[in-house]
Amino acid sequence: MRVLFISRELGASELVLKLISEQCKVRMYVQDPEVSSGLDGFVQKSTDWKSELAWVGKEGLIIFDDIGFGEEQSALRESGYRVVGGSREGDRIETDRLVGKQIFEAAGMNVLPSYTFSNLSDAIRFLETHTENRWVAKVNGGHISSLCYVGESEDQSDLIGILEHYRNQGVTSVNLQERADGVEIGVARYFNGKDWVGPIEMNVEHKSLMSGEVGPKTAEMGTLMWYDANEKNRLFSSTLARVADYLRDIDFRGDVDINCIVNKDGVWPLEFTARFGNPSTALQIELHESPWIEFLSAIADGKGYDLKYKKGYGIVVTVAAPPYPYYVKVDTAETSNGLPVLFREKVSVDQLQHYGLEEVARGDTGELYIAGNRGCVAHVCGSGETVESARTEAYARVKNLVVPKAFYRTDIGVSFESVGRDQLKAWGWLD
Repeated sequence: MRVLFISRELGASELVLKLISEQCKVRMYVQDPEVSSGLDGFVQKSTDWKSELAWVGKEGLIIFDDIGFGEEQSALRESGYRVVGGSREGDRIETDRLVGKQIFEAAGMNVLPSYTFSNLSDAIRFLETHTENRWVAKVNGGHISSLCYVGESEDQSDLIGILEHYRNQGVTSVNLQERADGVEIGVARYFNGKDWVGPIEMNVEHKSLMSGEVGPKTAEMGTLMWYDANEKNRLFSSTLARVADYLRDIDFRGDVDINCIVNKDGVWPLEFTARFGNPSTALQIELHESPWIEFLSAIADGKGYDLKYKKGYGIVVTVAAPPYPYYVKVDTAETSNGLPVLFREKVSVDQLQHYGLEEVARGDTGELYIAGNRGCVAHVCGSGETVESARTEAYARVKNLVVPKAFYRTDIGVSFESVGRDQLKAWGWLD
């Protein structure tokens, strides 16, 4: 089948290589010039995705891996194209936190107090007069995770300092959400415009740069994931299941996630992710046994699909290099662009799928190198019957990878196995 893959910044690049391995004919467009060389040498690239519509046709599949294309996605569906990825309104539930909050409230979910400010001076004054709680600051307008900050000081001085810094850097809109302590966990599932497709996905993200939840927030340093086929899953029925009617109304066709804080008092939805996850897509590829082209075609066509998948757990580890996690330009001596990507032990084409390449290209003689200016090199995966066995497999693959300047966290899944799982069970959220 012909597949036109449209990416904003390589958010689900692993899926391109997976579809090629399934004998699909793939053409790819990457919007962001800072990473547009990623996967060069692996896939045919296009500089204008709209010019490829005649090639892919209405029998082929069009995949958008990120927000920002909702208007085009809906228009293409209305014209008869088969499209996976989102919809007009699908973009808003991620980019506009107020819209997300309204949907949570309408669905009867617990909602933490939150306020949106279009002037950071107003946000600072709010914090100065609301010292009874701690707050979390998130920049509006997209998924810029590195600009998220969780307040620690009781007098708000650290968070006020962050907002003053953002104001000086030209940030204009921020959301302040009351901080809740507990176990952070995501509930995700694919939706086909009419109903859910495939199992319920449970995921535990690790956003801090360094092990032990130290350092700035990142897009994602790693994830623990498992699937659950139980439609009565309490976390699912309390959160994501409640927005099915809304997703049906907006004709959403893709992966959707609600990230939550869970504690003894209940479950508190934090935000929507209405797109392919990064790096969760790499981990889904690790766990899925059914062909992806069949699965995604069912989603585009509004049909059901009996997805076969591995039982147990999956772990994905982000391997990055400077300037990650920041989207900044750096001097030539500091960039990672062009550095080699090597393996201690040679890997086959099939084995390469476990490494979830992102800002990586292949040269004329088969050599691999970093091809991008943001430093997100790979999302390395492993799976197993237990969290520890999945960790063992994932980190064995990480150690097989040799990339100058690269870094990664060494504790993906550890906190859940040692503390989080028992807490969720004690509160009645996991069997």
